[in-house]
Amino acid sequence: ALDQLELIDVLRRLGLYYHFKDEIKRILDIIYNRYNQHEEWKKDDLYATALEFRLLRQHGYDVPEDVFSRFKDETGSFKACLCEDMRGMLCLYEASYICVQGESTLEQARDFAHRHLGKGLEQNIDQNLAIEVNHALELPLHWRMPRLEARWFIDVYEKRQDLNPILLEFAKLDFNMLQATHQEDLRHMFSWWRSTRLGEKLKFARDRLVENFLWTVGEIFEPQYGYYRRMSTKVNTLKTIIDDVYDVYGTLDELELFTDAVDRWDINAMDPLPEYMKMCFLALYNSTNEMAYDALKEHGLHIIFYLRKVWADLCKSYLLEAKWYYSGYTPSLQEYISNSWISISGPVILVHAYFLVANPITKEALQSVERYHNIIRWSSMILRLSDDLGTSLDELKRGDVPKSIQCYMYETGASEVMLVSQLYLEG
Repeated sequence: ALDQLELIDVLRRLGLYYHFKDEIKRILDIIYNRYNQHEEWKKDDLYATALEFRLLRQHGYDVPEDVFSRFKDETGSFKACLCEDMRGMLCLYEASYICVQGESTLEQARDFAHRHLGKGLEQNIDQNLAIEVNHALELPLHWRMPRLEARWFIDVYEKRQDLNPILLEFAKLDFNMLQATHQEDLRHMFSWWRSTRLGEKLKFARDRLVENFLWTVGEIFEPQYGYYRRMSTKVNTLKTIIDDVYDVYGTLDELELFTDAVDRWDINAMDPLPEYMKMCFLALYNSTNEMAYDALKEHGLHIIFYLRKVWADLCKSYLLEAKWYYSGYTPSLQEYISNSWISISGPVILVHAYFLVANPITKEALQSVERYHNIIRWSSMILRLSDDLGTSLDELKRGDVPKSIQCYMYETGASEVMLVSQLYLEG
């Protein structure tokens, strides 16, 4: 069983697992059934336990955190002797990030493993293992972009004594083939972007086509999802441009006209708009209608209502923030949060993503999309708070409204250093 787990882990990290989804599921089903029958093949093997735990959780199996209780002493602390197993500690550290709120054992495991991995680097450990430890401490596997991780891991795997040369060659070929597919997608996006002339005409706006495309590769990289990457890149690029219209260029009167045009979704509503806004509106209108037409043609789905709604809601949230800015108003944290989970553009991204990949789509799902199911709300909230931690000062300098950090400081008088430290600790 350990050999199978290690093979699955290598396939995942080399970026090859999508070729073997059915085979991997069959193996994990068997392993999970053995786990439920309390087969103790792992016994006191920290490495095997942590690897099994991480892989099962990554694939959606329900495994409790108390599988690590056997590695604690009578005081409830992790046993000191575990630090001698550096690969086991590394696996424990990576597993600790596949957690949910309130899992204190995994939080304890993370602190314990982090501390001893840092100490282990000061000792004379295997050089290849040290590279993996440094990599994990810099950013855990669970937070990394799969394609970037695959490229990094190919080099690491090549230096292993137990490497499988066929797998290594397969990984290199697959990476290059996928990269060629992504490059073709990007060429299509450059052609579309040039045809809009938005980058040429709207000099004030960020030209982030490549970054927005890379985001989509991080979301879904498999070759068969080229249409998703292309359409999602359009969505991301347009919302970046429109965000800059609201943040740094448009007057309040112009922004109200633009918001009304998007809300009405009427080509005639663009008549009173200034020239640069007409270009924005028409690019948005055409790209969104194109996606809706494709959905109707290929799947018989009439989705334009849902796409219009998320764009209108986004622009309304941008307009409210613009009104706060022009009036010098600092909202309460609750006011800010109730609007900003929309203005971060999470609903726009997720609703488009759903229609681009889901098949079939049920009536119940459409109702959830229209009402913004909690998975959309909470995902957007996480994105908003994470974004505020990283970019709030830059956006304030650019002419944006106060972010969650500034709103909370204004309400409570807390210092920024104290607040950011608290948010990181709680996160």
